[in-house]
Amino acid sequence: MQDSLYVALSSQIALERRLATIADNVANASTVGFRATGVKFEDVVSGAGAKSVSFTSSGDTFLSRASGAVQQTGNPFDFAVQGDAWFGIETPAGTVMTRDGRFSMNDLGELVSVEGYPVLDAGGAPIQLDPRGGPPKAGADGSLRQGEQLAGAIGLFSFDPGPNFVRYGNSGVVPPAPPQPVTDRRDIGVAQGYLEQSNVNPVLEMTRLIQVQRAFENISAMMRQTSSSVDEAIKTLGSK
Repeated sequence: MQDSLYVALSSQIALERRLATIADNVANASTVGFRATGVKFEDVVSGAGAKSVSFTSSGDTFLSRASGAVQQTGNPFDFAVQGDAWFGIETPAGTVMTRDGRFSMNDLGELVSVEGYPVLDAGGAPIQLDPRGGPPKAGADGSLRQGEQLAGAIGLFSFDPGPNFVRYGNSGVVPPAPPQPVTDRRDIGVAQGYLEQSNVNPVLEMTRLIQVQRAFENISAMMRQTSSSVDEAIKTLGSK
């Protein structure tokens, strides 16, 4: 009977983690460039044969690879990645991957993210523009021109976030290994004057949230019932 309590407790721990990820997804449904978090669970078997008991693992988080909707803004400093790649920005935590292309040019001519971090080229160096050259014109490959002059190129990178990845800010992800620059790929590029929105489906996530809450409540009720049955059994056996 105690095994059932342990199994139910492992389920509650898993559901609590799932609840936290869904709540984070819902909170970032309007965050530019946000990729939703999912959780994968596995069975953990204790014992062997007829005496084996199956528990639920605490779960591993993974990053959704689905792209968000692309919205036209007309701002020459807004950029959206086309294809499976990421922008690179230099932060206090090192190089961070992001799909948030809300960039700007500061007084020194540096192309920076919405948080003010330098945007990197394919070689991992900050992009330096002419502060007097006006907004750049971007090619599909990320090349940046100011007038007739090639001023630089926005770097696009690929990386494997792996399980239990680490976020930086709302839409950034810290790569577990150095990201690889993506070059000469026709299926990957940059669209100027566009932004990628969050890939979270708010209606679907709210439905999942309700389902997880109900499952958590049902398991709690079962645990109370099991605990009550144990108490009754102890009283009955103790009176004999």
